[in-house]
Amino acid sequence: MNITTLTENTVYDEKLICEHGLSLYIQTKSHNIIFDMGQTDSFVKNANVLNVDLETVDTAVLSHGHYDHGGGLEAFLNLNKKAPVYISKYAFGEHYNGTEKYIGLNGKLKNSARLFFTDGCVCIDDELTLYSLNGKEKKYGENAYGLTLKRKEGFIADPFLHEQYLQITENGKRILISGCSHNGVLNIIESFKPDIFIGGFHFTKLDPTMNSDILEKYADILLSFDTQYYTAHCTGTAQYEFLKEKMHGRLQYLPTGSRIEL
Repeated sequence: MNITTLTENTVYDEKLICEHGLSLYIQTKSHNIIFDMGQTDSFVKNANVLNVDLETVDTAVLSHGHYDHGGGLEAFLNLNKKAPVYISKYAFGEHYNGTEKYIGLNGKLKNSARLFFTDGCVCIDDELTLYSLNGKEKKYGENAYGLTLKRKEGFIADPFLHEQYLQITENGKRILISGCSHNGVLNIIESFKPDIFIGGFHFTKLDPTMNSDILEKYADILLSFDTQYYTAHCTGTAQYEFLKEKMHGRLQYLPTGSRIEL
C-alpha cells in the first residue's frame, strides 16, 4: 500500500501548496482511493505536481462534514466522473465553530448522484470497510472544543455523528484512517485496535507547555496499544514534536507531498 499526502497544513517542497486541511491518495492492491479533499482545489494542483492521476480514483471517502476536509468535494466531482463518494448521512448538518463561523459543507452538493450516504458500518468489499463510533461507548470521554451543531432549538456541542473511519485490510494488517478524530483518538484506538493508524489527533488546543501532563498521559495510552501511528493536520506541529519524543519511533508526521509505503 502506498499513501501520498496531497494536502496538509505543512509542506517541505515549495512546489506544493499547503493549507489547513487534509487529503490523502491511497493505492492498495485493488483500489485507488482519495480520502478527504482539503478545503480548496489545492489537492488537485498538488496531485498534478506529484504525478497522481485523480481520474483513476475508484473510491472516495469523506471523513466528516467540515470544510477543511470536504471543501474540495466539488472540484473532485468535476474532475473524476466515476468514483462513488462515501459520506455520512449526517455530514451536511449545520456545523459551526462556536455560533458565528459556519464550517460545514457546500449544501448544493447534497443532491449529487455520486454521493453514497453511510450510517454506521458499511462493508465496501473484502478490503475496505467504513466505521463510525455512533452508539458505541467512549471510554475516554469527548471534548467538542467549541465546535457546535446548529439545530432548530439552537446550538449544541457537536456529537460528531458525521465522522467515519476507513479500515483497509491488506497483507493481514488492518490500517485505520481518520480525518480529525473528533470523537477522540483514544476512543477510536480503543474501539478498533488497528495495526496502523493514520490521521489527525485533534490536539491543537492542548498547549505542550500548559498541558504537558495531559499530552504525556495520552502518549502513554497510545503506546499501550500495539499500533504504529502516522499523523498530520489537527494534531499540531508543536504537539507532534512533544509526542514524538515520548513515543519512541511509533509516531511519524505526514506533511504535504510525503509518501509512505506500508
